[in-house]
Amino acid sequence: MSAMIVVKDVVYDYPASRALHGVSFEVEAGSVLALVGPNGAGKTTLMRCAAALDAPLEGTISVAGLDTQDDPRGVHAAIGYLPDFFGLYDELSVRRALTYAARSRAVSEADTPRAVADAAARVQLTDRLDARAGELSRGLRQRLAIAQTIVHRPRVLLLDEPAAGLDPEARRSLSDLIVRLAGDGMTIVVSSHILAELEDYSTRMLMLRDGRVAGGGVVAAGSGQGVGAGFAVSFTDPPKDLRKRLEGLGLSVTHLTGADAVLAAAPGTGDAEVLGKLVGAGLKVSAFQPARRTLEAAYLSETGR
Repeated sequence: MSAMIVVKDVVYDYPASRALHGVSFEVEAGSVLALVGPNGAGKTTLMRCAAALDAPLEGTISVAGLDTQDDPRGVHAAIGYLPDFFGLYDELSVRRALTYAARSRAVSEADTPRAVADAAARVQLTDRLDARAGELSRGLRQRLAIAQTIVHRPRVLLLDEPAAGLDPEARRSLSDLIVRLAGDGMTIVVSSHILAELEDYSTRMLMLRDGRVAGGGVVAAGSGQGVGAGFAVSFTDPPKDLRKRLEGLGLSVTHLTGADAVLAAAPGTGDAEVLGKLVGAGLKVSAFQPARRTLEAAYLSETGR
């Protein structure tokens, strides 16, 4: 799969400090990247550089094949960017707000009504098109803000702390929206310092600490499917030498308590192959499923903390 975002050796300085120290990574097309790290790690600075709003001191960033410094306008057309603190025109209706956003993003006058209707439908605001933005709840305002960033159908969506200030129901709605957008083929980067917010939809994770990439760079993440943690297996009447027998099958035992184990196999080893080894060795398997590792566990593992 081709890379939609390529960041290479990016350095960014503020007058009194260095925010990014030679950051490099790639984001595959169609993935949802969780950009995580503590406050002050450099997430927002990196987002703004990727959105072609700030220019790094050193290094390069390309988005959808366009260099952010050589063709910033082209990058702006290819992306949607929602900063942490966004503003809406409270006196405009949802329809007029989206119309303004579409026209300001070079959507033709003839195509604007369809673009507005499509963006509203994607964020489930069709029934609020005639409502004033100022009358919307915090969660609905967030949806409108995202609709404005995708009204021109960008290939890449950058969301900086999008769940900040949302209640649990609104956060769930936001998660569902991101899943739908990713399902439509959009490449999405979501920054947050709260890992639980990213658990349901992220497919990749990049960790920043003190302006540097932490851990092993971009790693697999959950998207509700687990984070490459192996297999959770339960046995009936497990033998006393269970660990030895499992290791003899070429499986790593990452956890073993009584009849329950978490196993890891060589990269590329499928579920059926692992299960076949266990049954073929005469072990009585009563439960078998991919083990799920949370983003928090992956973060702590990658950073060695």
